[in-house]
Amino acid sequence: MKAYESVDGKYKIWNKALEISWKEYLSEIVKNPFTGEWAKEVAEYLVKNGEERNVKDC
Repeated sequence: MKAYESVDGKYKIWNKALEISWKEYLSEIVKNPFTGEWAKEVAEYLVKNGEERNVKDC
C-alpha cells in the first residue's frame, strides 16, 4: 500500500513538470533504474490492469 501511495502521490508533480499521461508516468517508473522494486511492481500491475487516472483526480 505504501508503494502505491508513493507512485500515486508523485504523479501530480511529474505531470505538472513534464505534462505526461498516467500511463506514460507508469512506464517511466518501470524504466527508471532508481525506482524501488515495490514501486516498479505497483506500476507494472497498474499498466497491466489498465488503471486510468486524470490530473483532476490528484
